[in-house]
Amino acid sequence: MTRPRDENSAPIRFVEFVALIAALIGMGALGIDTMLPALPNIGADLGANPHDLPLVIVMFSGGFGAAQLIHGPLADRFGRRPVLVGSLVLYIVMNLVCAAAKSMELLLISRVCAGVAIAATRVVTIALIRDCYSGRAMARVSSLSIMVFMIVPVIAPSIGQEILKHGSWRLIFNLIAITGAVVTGWFILRMPETLRPENRIPLEPARLIANWRATLDDRLSVGYSAAVIGLQGALFGYITSIQPIVEQVFHAKDRLGVVFAMCAGMMMCGNLLNSRIVMRLGMRRIAHAAMVVLILAASTSLAIEHFGFETLWLFVAMQAVTMMCFGLAASNCSAMAMANMGEIAGTASSLQGFVVTTGGALIGGLIGRSFDGTTTPLHLGFLSAGIVALALAALVERGRLFRPT
Repeated sequence: MTRPRDENSAPIRFVEFVALIAALIGMGALGIDTMLPALPNIGADLGANPHDLPLVIVMFSGGFGAAQLIHGPLADRFGRRPVLVGSLVLYIVMNLVCAAAKSMELLLISRVCAGVAIAATRVVTIALIRDCYSGRAMARVSSLSIMVFMIVPVIAPSIGQEILKHGSWRLIFNLIAITGAVVTGWFILRMPETLRPENRIPLEPARLIANWRATLDDRLSVGYSAAVIGLQGALFGYITSIQPIVEQVFHAKDRLGVVFAMCAGMMMCGNLLNSRIVMRLGMRRIAHAAMVVLILAASTSLAIEHFGFETLWLFVAMQAVTMMCFGLAASNCSAMAMANMGEIAGTASSLQGFVVTTGGALIGGLIGRSFDGTTTPLHLGFLSAGIVALALAALVERGRLFRPT
């Protein structure tokens, strides 16, 4: 174990630690969500096929998912600071290249590289938290960080829309680069190295394979990571489906930002609630109960849609409940997946992050491509995710759900 388990083991003040972690993981979301309203403008400016525009998001997500396998072992060998700082600098450079791109090909290559770079924030932040906290305290820190981080997807599409009103889509990439520079400076100035020298792991193929095997041999790691894959897939399905749903199903294109903000805001509330109750109730009780409510909410949404009672605001209300449940379930499942991974936190979080992000993106892509002019595919996606996640939790816990520990 790399740090004591008391709640005051972070090298900086608790509030600043949470805010810095949230800012770091928010950089990846900023690279996706600000792009959503700009895709038509990018296509028109670069002469791209409209069917290729989603690649601006997909290529970034692909690089983000695959590169996590690299960042984890590097962070366990060289420390958290050098890996994260180097990756943030590369992310800044790649966004500047995107801003200057004159062809769709160069833009997509730069987006892949940007995704590869910013993937370090997904891996290293989890390792940072695990270096400093464990158990319920880790779940609390994760929930608070995600709660603050959720401000980014709430406001990012609106930021993108406002920039487009006053300038080119290229300004969005410049804004991301500037924000990245600010966060990088904050991290360099305030966060010391959290990986102790004696806990550094050599970059040896045999050792790396052994650590991957240890991650895959752990019941909690495999079971709860698999549960998060389904939940993440439903979330990605929502992200890829919400624009056509709002525009084509409810004919309310101008309300996309409000809808996105309200649903993301409820996810933020779920993480705030989790931070307040997890120390008392425990991760299992909260995660398992959230999965049950998610299943009920998705089933209710399907029934409402099937019988023709669905309106935009009723859809938003039900999605808000679903998003809150996602926040409660995913944050606790992620913390439980890391419960026994303290000695190999970087490698374990990288492998878990790779399978969760890649698997979630694939599932989300299927849900998005299944859009048929109705909300049915999205509701079915969340219902399936909830059922699978609860079944996996039951397997991991050998049928003993809702335990207080």
